[in-house]
Amino acid sequence: MNKIGSYDFLAEPFHCDFSQHLFMGHLGNHMLNAADFHSSARGFGMKYLLTINRSWVLSRLAIEMDEMPLQYTKFNVETWVESAMRYFTSRNFRVVGEDGKVYGYGRSIWAMIDTETRQPTDIFAIDNGAINNWIVKDKECPIDKGGRVKMSDDAEFIRTIDTHYNDVDINGHINSVKYIEHILDLWPIDWYRMHRIRRFEIAYVAEAHAGDQLSFYKESGVGSQETVEYCVRITKDSPDGPVEVCRSKVIFTNIE
Repeated sequence: MNKIGSYDFLAEPFHCDFSQHLFMGHLGNHMLNAADFHSSARGFGMKYLLTINRSWVLSRLAIEMDEMPLQYTKFNVETWVESAMRYFTSRNFRVVGEDGKVYGYGRSIWAMIDTETRQPTDIFAIDNGAINNWIVKDKECPIDKGGRVKMSDDAEFIRTIDTHYNDVDINGHINSVKYIEHILDLWPIDWYRMHRIRRFEIAYVAEAHAGDQLSFYKESGVGSQETVEYCVRITKDSPDGPVEVCRSKVIFTNIE
């Protein structure tokens, strides 16, 4: 079996925005599905892990796109494991059309947790470290790794939202992709008529669950002549005060 997996997807019309391009959230979902298809076929996927009280959880995700696929476009998401450590593994993605056109890339970091204690657990304990047999070190992923998103205490509070049934995934916490969608809803539709998402980064800090209220804070980052950058912090309420759930950086470029 090839160390690199390639999976077919379609930019379905109702997965696309008003510009007829695929939503970033749906692209993220396709990447996570590709990761599961790849790992499951090689013996360390969710289907098996859940039988031994283990699960993968996404720690970081960075997606950088030159262009989003248009509706009805068929494309592949390629994925491979770049490296593995005891508690974390890095997995990369490439989005490529049937004609060979490269739309963009993704980088991700995953942790394996014990589903009962919710604590990180040893990845190499699964099938005597079999994940090492699937590491690919020589395939290029020419985008930057996600770094620490720096924000000040002066970030502007935008809104607080409730979480419900549709926000929760198979791990019992708020779905990784739902955070992406909620973050990108911080800008109005008119903003997206003039800007497209060049790069999206998110780092998950703590779990949130159905019923938690999420508060969103936003501030401008360091852009360039061609880009506009924003940073976002999400917190949840707790008896001891706000708890940071995740941070994100969104880099927009002007639509010509």
